[in-house]
Amino acid sequence: MAEQFREFIETALAEASEIAVNSFGKVMGSAKAGHDQNHVLTETDLAIGKLIVEKISAAYPEHNIIDEEAGVIDNKSEYTWVIDPIDGTSSFVAGSPLYGIMMGLLKDDVPIAGGVSQPSLGELYLTESGAGATLNDKPIAVSSEVKLTDVLVAHQMDSHPDDPELTRREAALLGEIVLGIRNLRGSNSCIDVTFAARGTYGGALNHTSMIWDNVALHALMVEAGGIYTDFLGQPIDFSDPLHKVDTNFTFCAAAPQLHTQLQEIIHRGDS
Repeated sequence: MAEQFREFIETALAEASEIAVNSFGKVMGSAKAGHDQNHVLTETDLAIGKLIVEKISAAYPEHNIIDEEAGVIDNKSEYTWVIDPIDGTSSFVAGSPLYGIMMGLLKDDVPIAGGVSQPSLGELYLTESGAGATLNDKPIAVSSEVKLTDVLVAHQMDSHPDDPELTRREAALLGEIVLGIRNLRGSNSCIDVTFAARGTYGGALNHTSMIWDNVALHALMVEAGGIYTDFLGQPIDFSDPLHKVDTNFTFCAAAPQLHTQLQEIIHRGDS
């Protein structure tokens, strides 16, 4: 069954990527209603979401679906698909290639399969429980470096206009992290975690994300040999996912030995 999911994800992402490629550099974005400037929506998000939802509904009509734009389809299933049509929409609108399309699958509260397409980079990541993770059909693994000071680390950050002091506290902690790594990187998109999964980066962190930003990447990172927790190192709770579309998720994704070192810095700065 997992292999069927993987093949299905690959096919769906290939079609979705064609839509993204054809509209890249040609679309305008607008702030989502009810959101701040960090949340941007385009016609491409809607078109890709519609395509993937339709494909899931045809192939697995009994499954639940969470799509960032379309919302929730509740079929009372133990399986829930979680879709991010364009992750990194602000980059997509600005003409930056640092964006991706994500599909993840939960069985109850466990990510069991996922895929991430990065059309402008020509990269497709696929994973399924117990079968490892691949990039363009080649196996990938997290970094084998043992020292945090020897690796690049990505850190994503959004502003918090309603709580500027929170942004300042996050920036101060980021400073401590930067002092403990080789160099800082960040696309504020799925690219950061995929680069950690393949060992290009030692890890990736984020204070502000949603469920659709996490499920596919969680599955990928774990199958690549990494650890994917919340920012403070605790397991991520994906239970009752249909009621968590408004929940803020944080994450710390890294190779095991580097995850430990990142958590030491975070908790030292958080104490």
